Amino acid sequence: MSKEQVTTEMNDASLETQTEATTNNDKTAEATEMETVTTKNEAAAEVEATIENNTPDYEGIIAGLKQDVRASKEKHIRLLAEFDNVKKRTARERLDLMKTAGKDIIMSLLPILDDFERAFKAAEKEGQEATGFTLIYNKLKANLEQKGLKAMQCIGEEFDADLHEAITEIPAPSENLQGKIIDEIEKGYYLNDKIIRYAKVVIGR
Repeated sequence: MSKEQVTTEMNDASLETQTEATTNNDKTAEATEMETVTTKNEAAAEVEATIENNTPDYEGIIAGLKQDVRASKEKHIRLLAEFDNVKKRTARERLDLMKTAGKDIIMSLLPILDDFERAFKAAEKEGQEATGFTLIYNKLKANLEQKGLKAMQCIGEEFDADLHEAITEIPAPSENLQGKIIDEIEKGYYLNDKIIRYAKVVIGR
């Protein structure tokens, strides 16, 4: 074999070696690149999972806020209702106070009316005129009625413990008066439809 042939073969072998090395280097680079892509994909997946796990529960937050608003509204409605009830009760108490403002004075005058009525009965028994007394009595009674005083009508009515105070029971003069009021010892009175004195009565049995 000549020197030139030997040199050619050596060059061919070197070229094959270089080509093989280049091919191996390309494969290594490609594998490295694939590993890098895989690593990046895995890292991206981990980041997405982390973000998904750390994302706030907006639906739960909204539901909680709605519940708080509903509770606040209910509390506000209750407070308004309580305030309205207090206002109505205060107005009613004020009205009642105005209606019975002169109660003490009128109560102190009731015995005078009682005395007048007793005097009239005594005068009738003795056959005496009581014109002067009648005028005074009627004037006093009219003034008190203007202030809201009203006498109870009891004779012949059914006994009512909410209105009457039973003093005694006596035999009824007739069957239709049994359990009813047959006499009045002391008149009962209203002041603006509110009882200020119960009637003292006699009941038939």
